[in-house]
Amino acid sequence: MKRSRIAVVGGGITGLSAAFYLQREAEMHSLPLDLALIEGEERLGGKVKTERIDGFVMETGPDSFLERKTSAKQLALDLGLKEELVRNRTGQSFILHQGRLLPMPEGAVMGIPTRLTPFLKTGLFSASGKLRAAQDLILPKKKEEKDVSVGSFFRRRLGDEIVDHLIEPLLSGIYAGDLDRLSLEATFPHFAQMEQDHRSLILATMKNRPPHKTNGRPRGQFLTLKRGLESLVEAIQAKLPEETVITGNPVQRIIKEANRYLLVLRSGRVIQADAVIMAVPFPVMKHLLPTAGELPEHPNPVSPTSVATVILGYDREALPEGVDGTGFVIPRKEETTITACTWTHKKWPHTTPEGKALIRCYVGRFGNDTIVEETDPRILDRVRSDLRKIQGIEATPTFTHITRWREAMPQYTVGHADWLKRLEETCRRQLPGFFPVGASYGGIGIPDCIDQGKQSVQDTLHYLGYR
Repeated sequence: MKRSRIAVVGGGITGLSAAFYLQREAEMHSLPLDLALIEGEERLGGKVKTERIDGFVMETGPDSFLERKTSAKQLALDLGLKEELVRNRTGQSFILHQGRLLPMPEGAVMGIPTRLTPFLKTGLFSASGKLRAAQDLILPKKKEEKDVSVGSFFRRRLGDEIVDHLIEPLLSGIYAGDLDRLSLEATFPHFAQMEQDHRSLILATMKNRPPHKTNGRPRGQFLTLKRGLESLVEAIQAKLPEETVITGNPVQRIIKEANRYLLVLRSGRVIQADAVIMAVPFPVMKHLLPTAGELPEHPNPVSPTSVATVILGYDREALPEGVDGTGFVIPRKEETTITACTWTHKKWPHTTPEGKALIRCYVGRFGNDTIVEETDPRILDRVRSDLRKIQGIEATPTFTHITRWREAMPQYTVGHADWLKRLEETCRRQLPGFFPVGASYGGIGIPDCIDQGKQSVQDTLHYLGYR
């Protein structure tokens, strides 16, 4: 059987997953494959980055993954990290409303109310707002003929107040985007399916919600690793043959030559590949391809949003008693710099030494991410001012850590899913053996990226004739 070389461009979690599962397939089935994983930066992992300092385990990028999206947990198991898995400690979550922290209504699932009493008692909505949301129970379903925004879909079903005060801070926080521009089909298509299957979102969610626990805390839905998510990166790198990993030498251009691709690196080195898995943002891919002008343009292009994480460490006794919970989110209409806050020492107790506290704040959102380019002292001053007003935290942190992620959050605007289909078809037709995957395309969460990496392995092996 002919020997083939596969190049994986991009060493974030998507590319790493693809490289790991390619290597595993080759070893398990004795496939004649050579692998090259190429990352332009000196380190692998992309936005998955953990700082371990003085007993603190601090995530500067994503801090966990949903267990129900099984691929991330499975990757950890495949890497032999079963004993490292940690489940989040559950507790009350809050929403900032008119400057005050109000409890998230009990029974709200992704912002959709499923329990009557907590919904009626909450101060998040006016009486008219609650009445408008209840209309979801009687409104007929609407057959959408085309993609719509997440915001317009939920406003039609539940009204503006529910969207602006509850759903927007919960859902847009995932994408750091504008709910009224984000594509429903590309981000939360199951909600549209729920309407078609059950008519009412409230009734559908009530039917499928997990049972309410009256004794003890409910089971956490998120997982991470004891030494941080970068443990995944380190474990994959340890599994890959050293000669297959190239870092600090980015691809400058890609040339299609007959049935293969030539990848020209900054050093001048040229790698010949029979197939290429492109785990880089779409703008980067376009820049590398001489035929980029033939790729379909997104119908509603929006630049990715820049965000930053701000970590503050404290002596536990220096913080006010405050409220008991795991953190809070902030609607766009509140006048704050931070968009959300996690009380990490409560949600993930293993990350913080005894007697210490760890708070992680997020800044930057769609249409308002200039704060990310401010100086560290300026960002820190504004974050501490918000914490002072919201929680009464006057104490000076014992340490701080700010990480900027510039243009890190792709915006899946209306029409994204159709654009992705056209892009994949164009690649099949004009760039056979060339597979774009990653956060720019089919989901930005860690499990979504791992799923794409694994699928690209199957697509590549099928293309090369091994499947």
